Amino acid sequence: MRLLIRFFVFLFVLALIGVGGALFGLWHYSKGLPEHRQLADYDPPTVTRVHAADGRLLAEFATEKRVFVPIEAIPKRVIDAFLAAEDADFYEHPGVNPLSIARAALQNLKNLGKDRRPVGASTITQQVAKNFLLTNEVSIERKIKEALLAFRIEKAFTKERILELYMNEIYLGLGSYGAAAAALNYFDKPLAALTLAEAAYLAALPKAPNNYHPTRRYAAAIDRRNWVIDRMLEEGLIDDESATEAKLEPLETRGRAETQSASAPYFAEEVRRELIGRFGESGLYGGGLSVRTTLDPALQEIADRVLRAGLITYDRRHGWRGPLATIALGPDWSERLAAVGPPPGLAPWRMAVVLDVDEKSARIGLAAEASVGDPKVANPAVADGDGADSEVADGGGAQGEGTIPFSEARWARAWLEDQRFGNAPRKLTDVLAVGDVVAVEAVTEDDDGKAYPEGTYALRQIPDVQGALVALDPHTGRILAMSGGWSQEGSEFNRATQAMRQPGSAFKPIVYLTALDNGFTPSSIIVDGPFVIDQGAGLGKWKPSNYSNKFYGPSTMRLGLEKSRNLMTVRLAQHIGMDKVAETAERLGVVDDLPEHLSLALGAGETTVLRLTTAYAMLVNGGKRITPTLIDRVQDHNGETVYRHDQRPCDGCAATAWHDQPVPFVPDTREQVVDPISAYQVVSMLEGVVQRGTGVRVAAVGKPLAGKTGTTNESFDTWFVGFAPDLAVGVFVGFDQPKTLGAKETGSSAAAPIFRDFMAEALADRPAIPFRVPPGVRLVRVNRETGVPAGPGDSKVILEAFKPGTVPARGSAQTVYDGSGYDDSAYGGGSGGSSPAVRPAETAVGTGGLY
Repeated sequence: MRLLIRFFVFLFVLALIGVGGALFGLWHYSKGLPEHRQLADYDPPTVTRVHAADGRLLAEFATEKRVFVPIEAIPKRVIDAFLAAEDADFYEHPGVNPLSIARAALQNLKNLGKDRRPVGASTITQQVAKNFLLTNEVSIERKIKEALLAFRIEKAFTKERILELYMNEIYLGLGSYGAAAAALNYFDKPLAALTLAEAAYLAALPKAPNNYHPTRRYAAAIDRRNWVIDRMLEEGLIDDESATEAKLEPLETRGRAETQSASAPYFAEEVRRELIGRFGESGLYGGGLSVRTTLDPALQEIADRVLRAGLITYDRRHGWRGPLATIALGPDWSERLAAVGPPPGLAPWRMAVVLDVDEKSARIGLAAEASVGDPKVANPAVADGDGADSEVADGGGAQGEGTIPFSEARWARAWLEDQRFGNAPRKLTDVLAVGDVVAVEAVTEDDDGKAYPEGTYALRQIPDVQGALVALDPHTGRILAMSGGWSQEGSEFNRATQAMRQPGSAFKPIVYLTALDNGFTPSSIIVDGPFVIDQGAGLGKWKPSNYSNKFYGPSTMRLGLEKSRNLMTVRLAQHIGMDKVAETAERLGVVDDLPEHLSLALGAGETTVLRLTTAYAMLVNGGKRITPTLIDRVQDHNGETVYRHDQRPCDGCAATAWHDQPVPFVPDTREQVVDPISAYQVVSMLEGVVQRGTGVRVAAVGKPLAGKTGTTNESFDTWFVGFAPDLAVGVFVGFDQPKTLGAKETGSSAAAPIFRDFMAEALADRPAIPFRVPPGVRLVRVNRETGVPAGPGDSKVILEAFKPGTVPARGSAQTVYDGSGYDDSAYGGGSGGSSPAVRPAETAVGTGGLY
């Protein structure tokens, strides 16, 4: 009996020690536990999506690619799959499942000494505790804390709330946080569209996404998916027929469809910068913003293509700079070629090595094309730091052979310093040698349309020249397309917005607009003759000249702009005053602070393609101020609009239904920054540039177009900026490190063809709309060479735009202005050497002019 009593006392003491130890453990591990109630305010970082104007996905920005979906919106099939795989007793246990713990403990005992990772028994609630409040440390202490937090979470929240947290937080590979993001990244579907097999595959991923990769580990992925389907069947969540059908379904992952995405890397990067400026990095990368941009994907595709084509055309015109590299040939040539690596900006071309070459053709070995094994979001632009899931081919290995015929390398004259070039090659061995690594592109026919044999390639060269193109709506400032260079892969520098370059003659419309605002007309006569200014002590004299180095005598102001006459522009700017020219340029946003130096009238100041194009847009829209914008609207993750570009008031626009109420009136709140008639006069003269002047190449489009070429000294910068009535476009071509583009390269030869080709495609399906004439304009038939009203028998007749009271009379005397030291007697304008006085405007009866 005593022995029995002692035994029970021992058990009692042991129990007390156990209870005490347990209580002490609870007290010890409860200290410093994270506050679980913070989960009540759970606001997870979600992906910001940027869309083009037509709704196509342009870019995503996130630290964690997550799409938050409330539990009510998650289909039962998806929930059942995750519960069957992860926690079948979720709705029964209090946060921890003792049976699962016992099973895991038994399994771990069996695995002792087998160098295997311990098997876990975490419930979904425990996983929520770990993912939100703890670390991934593998230790008994963390498991105890996890269990304690799980009990607390179960008391504080409903099962539905816990499940919602889990389904939106769990990592499922491919940078996908949450089931909704995984459904998009793996299958390009919303959760509601997933099949049973697809839902089961996603439910198979939480333990180790990399172990069940859909392409690298396809067999393991199928086995794990089918195990989930079996678990759903065991739990009575599906029937036998559904399980059998799901197992037979192949595992086919899909990236985003091309029709649902748009490509505009330079534009997207500009949007990213603006969003950071407005909402900060946390707002961009975790705020779940929905951004609707102004991008027109069709115009963007045209812009990228014609800019690249224009740069290629220029580059080929100036010769072949040699191979990308040279390697020694041998049986391992494919590995050596792969080791060279593709240069930035090579795509969509391929890299090849010359295996053999004679006078008429070269045999080439092709490098492998890079391929991506993962289904990816098109143009993701996602900073998720998740490189473990990507599978990219290394570009190594032979990919077959091909042939370069001499006809596809005939352009490759030797490049010489200052963009000069040597003689045309007479045979292919003048261009290529065995071991040369070159860029090639598959071709199917020659320039005459004659078919090539399969496996024919053309010699290509990545241009070292750069350029930019911007297209915008002149009435709203919405940027419709933006291409900032040859390839963002090669250079992220955006030449449309970041490159400060001299516009050259593309600045001249600003000078002529200022003159029109100060009493001149398009028919005013200005002398095109020698012009000399003493720049001050030790600076010498400035003697500007025309591009042709000729003098053309008295000419109309219209002709001066159409033919881009430098001497006329300088004389005009001096007369009206550079202070007024600077004020106009600043008012139109071309520059912020233009120094009042006369040389700047010829475009020596610096600006960007976007700023100058915006200024031109304000001419064609009637002189109304616009602010260029990339973004129409931004909504937060709750759907509330937090930014809108169009700030016009609109009473009645928010109506939810139509009840025969009046159509809402949206006022035009744009500031009038330029006299509308002066603006139209410049538009009309710029239309003449295209019809008869330096921009005549553009006339081939066959639609009403206007614009101006620009070329700086020594052809460092070339431009063409212009517009149709409803589309403004600016093009720049030049080297990043300014240097000559070569002899005789101008805006007309380098930039205008790109503008022409863009407009030809952009306007192909649009009617030919004439430029809009504002009220008050007097359109008069004049002789385009003299500027006076046309008489009988005149052949060179155009319609000229005049302000009321400024139409010149036929046969009247000319108004004479100060010639700034020019001896106008050479043209019969007055007494030699004297400076004629200005005739008062009210007595002027001729075309007016500057001698």
